Amino acid sequence: MYKEVIKLKNEALTRARKEKGFTQEALAKKLGYSKATVSNWENGYSYPSLADAFRVASILKKDINNLFFDLKVQDQCTKIQA
Repeated sequence: MYKEVIKLKNEALTRARKEKGFTQEALAKKLGYSKATVSNWENGYSYPSLADAFRVASILKKDINNLFFDLKVQDQCTKIQA
C-alpha cells in the first residue's frame, strides 16, 4: 500500500526571497542553516519552526502570515465609535 504524500511549494517564500535579492544560500547563511534547509522549506519537504518563521519574515520584511500561512491580514484596526 502506498501513502500519498502531498507537498505544497511555498511560492510566497520563494517570491519574497527573490524580491529581496537573496539566493537560497545567502538566506540560509543569515539564518545559520544550510541551503538545503531553505530549499526544503520552499519545496514543501519541511517547514521552519515558528521562531525561524518569524526570523525569515523579519529578514524578508514580510508578514509571517503571508509567507507561511497564506493568510491576508488587515493592516489597520477598525475603530468603533462608542
